[in-house]
Amino acid sequence: MADTEKQPVDRLQTAMHGTPKLHPDEQRKYLGTFRERVEVAVTVYQIKRHHYVDELNRAFAAHPDYRLLINGNLDEDILGPYMAAVAKAGVQFTLKTDNMYHTGDDDYALVFATNTAINQDVIDIEKRYQPTVDATAKPEKSGGLFDKLKKLF
Repeated sequence: MADTEKQPVDRLQTAMHGTPKLHPDEQRKYLGTFRERVEVAVTVYQIKRHHYVDELNRAFAAHPDYRLLINGNLDEDILGPYMAAVAKAGVQFTLKTDNMYHTGDDDYALVFATNTAINQDVIDIEKRYQPTVDATAKPEKSGGLFDKLKKLF
């Protein structure tokens, strides 16, 4: 089929089904964006078990021009602290409430992303922002001379 013959068919398809999306499953998974644009993300499983406000605040401070995509199909009790944090940080956000954004454990609750590809290797919040070592923890005491002698005998 020549390009001139195909053009009306393409326009008709677009009118009937909307503009075709590039990688729709990927966009659905990452709350409307592509994996290559994600800085850090939090799954529904993670957000139900731990608060990541401090970790996200670190990401907000490092990239104030990025946008937080929020799965608005989750309970307000879960999202409340993150809504307050993003507002306080002055970072843009978008609440995604379409039915295509699910709330299963493997689905994403929060995606912090930009408009261009950054290809961040690790986007999982727990892996990116590992807990810091407690500086107040006391180091284990090594035994004195008497303890060392006891081990010898």
